[in-house]
Amino acid sequence: MKSRFLCGVVILMLLAACGSDAPVLSKLSSDAVILAFGDSLTYGNGAKDDESYPVVLQQLTGRKVINAGISGEVSESGLNRLPALLDIHKPQLLILCHGGNDLLRKKDINKMEENIRKMIQLARARDIPVVMLGVPKPGLFLSSFEVYEKIAESTDIVFIEDLIPEVLGDNALKSDTVHPNKQGYRVMAETINSVLTDSGAL
Repeated sequence: MKSRFLCGVVILMLLAACGSDAPVLSKLSSDAVILAFGDSLTYGNGAKDDESYPVVLQQLTGRKVINAGISGEVSESGLNRLPALLDIHKPQLLILCHGGNDLLRKKDINKMEENIRKMIQLARARDIPVVMLGVPKPGLFLSSFEVYEKIAESTDIVFIEDLIPEVLGDNALKSDTVHPNKQGYRVMAETINSVLTDSGAL
C-alpha cells in the first residue's frame, strides 16, 4: 500500500514537472519496439529477471520493450554498443539511462556528457525519439546530476529528471544504495508509462 501511494506521488510530481512546454512524442504503433538502453538500472540489478523496469513497462504499454541494459557499463562502452542495437531492433523509441557508472568511477564528466549526446544523435539520425532518465551522483539522491538537465534542455528531448533520485531516496524502494528493488522498478515502469501517455506516445 505504501509503495502504491509513493508511486502515485512520484508520478504526479513528475507529470507536473513536465509542464505544457514538454516535448511531444509521436504515437507508438501497436507493434512498436521500445529499446530500453543503459546499465544495471536498466538491466534490473536487485530484482528478478521478470521484475526489471523494461519487463514491467512492456506489460503496461502493450509494446515490445527490449532490455538492453548491461551491468557496470560506462558511457563510452554504451556508445560503442548502441548503433548495432538501433539497426537490429529498429525501435520507435529509445529510453536512455546511462552514465551512472561514469559517476561511480569518477570518470571525466565532459567525456560522459559527450558520449550521452552522441547516443542521442545516433537515435535522431535514425528518426528515433529519445526519453532520458536523470541519474544522481552517488550518495546524493536529492536530484539528478546537473549535466542531464543541460543535455535535455539543449536537445529538447523528453527528460524524466527526478524519478531515479526519488526511488533511491526511499529505503522501501531500493535493494542497495544504487539499485531499486522489485517495487522500485515497478515505480520506474509506471512513471515512465505515465510520462509516455502524457507526451502522446501512448
